[in-house]
Amino acid sequence: MRRKTSTFLYYTLTAAALIWMAVIFLKSAQTYQQQSLRLQLTQWLADVNLPGIVPHWEFSYDHDLVSWQDPIGFIEFFIRKAGHVSEYAVLALLWSLALLAKRIKAVIALLTSSIISVLYACTDEWHQTFVPDRTGHAIDVAIDAIGVAVAIIIVLVGIGVRKWIRWRRIS
Repeated sequence: MRRKTSTFLYYTLTAAALIWMAVIFLKSAQTYQQQSLRLQLTQWLADVNLPGIVPHWEFSYDHDLVSWQDPIGFIEFFIRKAGHVSEYAVLALLWSLALLAKRIKAVIALLTSSIISVLYACTDEWHQTFVPDRTGHAIDVAIDAIGVAVAIIIVLVGIGVRKWIRWRRIS
């Protein structure tokens, strides 16, 4: 029975990971204007004194200035980067859980899920170079890899907690 459950879980999580990859692909196929949050942020934050809240930072990204002096653009930039981290954390988590359900060594499962996720991040950035008004950046792959690392840490903590609970039951 346990083997059937493990096989079912493996296929279910693998399907979820593949569907999530399709979602990432479809979101990456949208133009910058289709993904823009500026209008919503402007409406939601109309009554907020953003220059008084936003840190006074400025930096260049993709030949554009990200500045506190454009608080809506500043906030949108960080929301977009948080999106990179979270979407690849979910992808790595799904692949990790799928491979762990296959009952292979945790190190192999986590390494494989990391490789799959980071390679997909590379292909995703390359794909964006073909989309109007979008660009692909190596720095975005690095940001995606942060999400992968977060997922791997979460899985490692989960494995550690599970082992600790089992150890506590035995002793």
